[in-house]
Amino acid sequence: MQYQMLRLSQRFSRYMSNTVESLSNEQIQDLLRCKKLRHYDLEKVVEAKRAIEIRRDFLLKSPTNTNCAIDHVSDEFYETAKGTCCENIVGFMPLPLGVAGPILVNGELYNIPIATTEGALVASLSRGCRAVRESGGVKCVSTYFGMTRAPLLKFSSVRAARAAVQWLENTENFPKLTDVFDCTSRYAKLQSLVPKQAGNLVFLRVVAHTGEAMGMNMISKGCEKLVEYLKTEINEFQEMRMLSLSGNFCVDKKPSAQNWINNRGYNVTCDVIIPAEVLTSVLKTSAPLMAELNHDKNLVGSSLAGCIGGNNAHSVNIVSGVYVATGQDVAQAGTSSMALVTMETVDKDSLYVSVTMPCIEVGVVGGGTNLPQQRNALEIIAPDVKAELLAQVVCGAVLAGELSLLAAMTSGDLVKSHISLNRKK
Repeated sequence: MQYQMLRLSQRFSRYMSNTVESLSNEQIQDLLRCKKLRHYDLEKVVEAKRAIEIRRDFLLKSPTNTNCAIDHVSDEFYETAKGTCCENIVGFMPLPLGVAGPILVNGELYNIPIATTEGALVASLSRGCRAVRESGGVKCVSTYFGMTRAPLLKFSSVRAARAAVQWLENTENFPKLTDVFDCTSRYAKLQSLVPKQAGNLVFLRVVAHTGEAMGMNMISKGCEKLVEYLKTEINEFQEMRMLSLSGNFCVDKKPSAQNWINNRGYNVTCDVIIPAEVLTSVLKTSAPLMAELNHDKNLVGSSLAGCIGGNNAHSVNIVSGVYVATGQDVAQAGTSSMALVTMETVDKDSLYVSVTMPCIEVGVVGGGTNLPQQRNALEIIAPDVKAELLAQVVCGAVLAGELSLLAAMTSGDLVKSHISLNRKK
């Protein structure tokens, strides 16, 4: 019966495609207006570029249109985005792409692609990269990798929830769950399960390795299979309901103490010692001034503001610029940019600088990394860049960006630089 229904559905889809394709653009727009056809289904019945033309014309004729034409929206690369990155596509929005650096990380030079509309950012980052290069480069290490997802499970009582938690905490059961989770992907590897009980609710924080992908879809698929197994095969979970595949205990796209302490994605830390001559010649500042400002601004100021992971001057500037350029999930820039910056005077007049970022969520396959411009931006960093290297370059770039911005603040050059580089003449 299911096979027959599938065949009928396929025949209907082919019929719709052949029928709609023969209509004029105006007739197809009539179908959109009367809800006989949905915008996101257009590519199923007409070729991609024609779908864009129909949507654009429909938008211009819409009563909600503000008489704003979209003539400057690019009309390229539809096929690469279709069904992957966006729905209801009307075009591509170009952004300025700058290249900062190169930065010296673990003895190798890397250029840093930055997509931004903030004048002075790329210039400032490049100055920080120069200071790092002339100081021998940053030493960078990755101490952790694991993507997370936390299904929200509901039980009939606190005792039922407690019994389920105890079953999950029994290490003898973990191999069974690993087999179930790992079979959902060639790359997904379950690392740990951390249950957290609140009344009759259990938040199950699942941690997995996801290869070279950032891995949210991969781990979500594995979590679905895992919960299904628990529900059908384990007595303690028979009456459980999964309220949501994500219970906000992951934590995804929200700065949190959870990720700050327990990590998500890559935990990367790097450091460098900037000699006095580099501080003077490149950054126009001194070690005592930098150390004082970093302490009072990034540590005291951020603490007074109640920031979580905000012990930095502007790490999100660098993270979001790299993320947009390289096809990362830009909504994760807020969490990935959580960073702790430390500075102290060493050897009388040199400056020790470190940056620790416990939640760099990046990948080099899947999602926006498949788009041609974003793929090219990844290759600007390295021809066959890996996710861990990308995370380390991001961390090193944040250090360089912190150096340059704080130096500009100590020398009083911040406003002058922005007026010079961020104002249309």
